[in-house]
Amino acid sequence: MSAASDLGRAVMAIEGVHAGYGQVPVLNDVSLVVEAGEIVALLGRNGAGKSTTLKTLAGLVTPTSGRVLLNGLPRTDAPSKRAQAGLAYVIEERGVLLGLTALENLKLGRGSVARALSYFPEIEPHLRRQAGLLSGGQQQMLAVARALAAAPSAIMIDELSLGLAPQFVTRLIEALRRAREEGVGVLLVEQHARTALRVADRAYVLSHGQVVVSGRAPDLLAGYDEIEAAYLGG
Repeated sequence: MSAASDLGRAVMAIEGVHAGYGQVPVLNDVSLVVEAGEIVALLGRNGAGKSTTLKTLAGLVTPTSGRVLLNGLPRTDAPSKRAQAGLAYVIEERGVLLGLTALENLKLGRGSVARALSYFPEIEPHLRRQAGLLSGGQQQMLAVARALAAAPSAIMIDELSLGLAPQFVTRLIEALRRAREEGVGVLLVEQHARTALRVADRAYVLSHGQVVVSGRAPDLLAGYDEIEAAYLGG
């Protein structure tokens, strides 16, 4: 499969991207592809460039060179336009408005409340509660439910399981697997690399703003100790 065919089938991709903040470079010639109906993990140490990669795809960071593509088409437009084109983004801080109720948060999304609750029916008893009174796991389910309710073609999630109890991580992964079955392309940044590799189809490892390893997730999991020692430790 050629790089051109990869990009043509990609729900989201970056190609040869250099990007950063002001005069501080972060990404150096990064290329990444996520196709419909697959989960792709993006791994690396803190500061490797994972969040910057997501922000570049979302339109929050403008590349100095290279291309961003959504559904095979180059994009240079605003984040709101990319969201309208089918890109959902759950930021590391979850993006839940703590002063609003869970129901009001869901109504802010592009999809129906009923569809959101179909992913996480356990949210329903808490719809009238302020989101700030929910646990971290409930807030993350709320954020992911709101994003998936819009039936995006692609979704990016920054630090899916950060600070969450295992039962919440399990439910979130179940929702992502359902999204994959529905044809959604998922790009997942996850602090627990083994967890990410067990759920993902493919993965990329970033180090100092460059892709240093990529491949099928089962293959990377089989060689995990070497990857951890070289790129993920410390």
